[in-house]
Amino acid sequence: MSPLLRSSEEAAIIDLQRKRNPASILPIDFFTEAATLRSNFGKLINSDAAQIAIIPSVSYGIMNAVQNIPLDNGQSVIMVTEEFPSGFYAVNAWCNRHSKTVQMIHPPETQHQRGALWSQEILNSITEDTCAVVMSSIHWTDGTLYDLASIGKKCQELNVVFIVDGSQSVGALPIDVQECNIDALICTGYKWLLGPYSLGLAYYGPRFDHGCPIEESWMTRSNAEDFTSLTSYTDDYKPGAMRYNVGEASNFGLLPILNTSILQILEWGVENIQNYSNSLITPLTVFLTENNFQIEEESWRSKHLFGFKLPPTIDRDTLVNHLKSKNIIVSARGNSIRVSTHVYNGEEDVKALMEAMSDR
Repeated sequence: MSPLLRSSEEAAIIDLQRKRNPASILPIDFFTEAATLRSNFGKLINSDAAQIAIIPSVSYGIMNAVQNIPLDNGQSVIMVTEEFPSGFYAVNAWCNRHSKTVQMIHPPETQHQRGALWSQEILNSITEDTCAVVMSSIHWTDGTLYDLASIGKKCQELNVVFIVDGSQSVGALPIDVQECNIDALICTGYKWLLGPYSLGLAYYGPRFDHGCPIEESWMTRSNAEDFTSLTSYTDDYKPGAMRYNVGEASNFGLLPILNTSILQILEWGVENIQNYSNSLITPLTVFLTENNFQIEEESWRSKHLFGFKLPPTIDRDTLVNHLKSKNIIVSARGNSIRVSTHVYNGEEDVKALMEAMSDR
């Protein structure tokens, strides 16, 4: 969970204060902030705003996509092991309902070229019997990078639905949904988008333009902005992905927070954020390698988030608690200790981590 920008906090306060006098909130206000947010997020991932939906959570966003996977398009859904459970539960429930199977792809045993081999195994597993690939943009526990462009290309060639959970990287690592042929990209707001809890964003590509959303909101209908015609019920949705918006997507308390944060990310530049993180962790990765901790090779490791595995002589929980006693917060994820950095970190933070690990 990221800290909240002061500018985002100030934007939220201003918008919350409007509720003191609800007469100042006009019908058009239910749509303008949401439209701006969708447009700004589209700039981050190279998407038209019409293909962006506002969602409350990753599980919601993934289920919107999963329930629209064609039933006659193969028998298995490919996933990777030890991922955050939101995607798994949605996929597993859908597979159980429709007599499909979840095909888990495990990482290779070797550390040499581990990320490359893992991506290749995913590619090799995609066949004409695959109906979808559902995976994260980077691995949740250790920041392993995947060859998303090659995976997306093969999915496109075989008409396989490609669904990506971008929560662990979007906002801190560049991603292009067009270049990677991603059909759906689901992102929570409270991590690398520096936004609030209970709000996220999702890209649903043209494949989903005529799908069935989880809920039937009046705000997703073609006549929603004309309050005088709301009782002229219509089956027509707004174009693109807006049918997948959560109800009350105009959330006046939360949208300004996320919108302000994304504007700041765009100003900083996602590639600049990644490069800054790389400059911070370079001495740390040298330290870890020299002290027999296992980390992914540089070309297959994200720089803003990465995990390292401990030598047998070090207990994971003991190390985490020792670091916490030094006011250093890391995360235990699966078999890895995960380190995350951002622009609010400095060289002194990395130095403190290395010193604390040395005197454990």
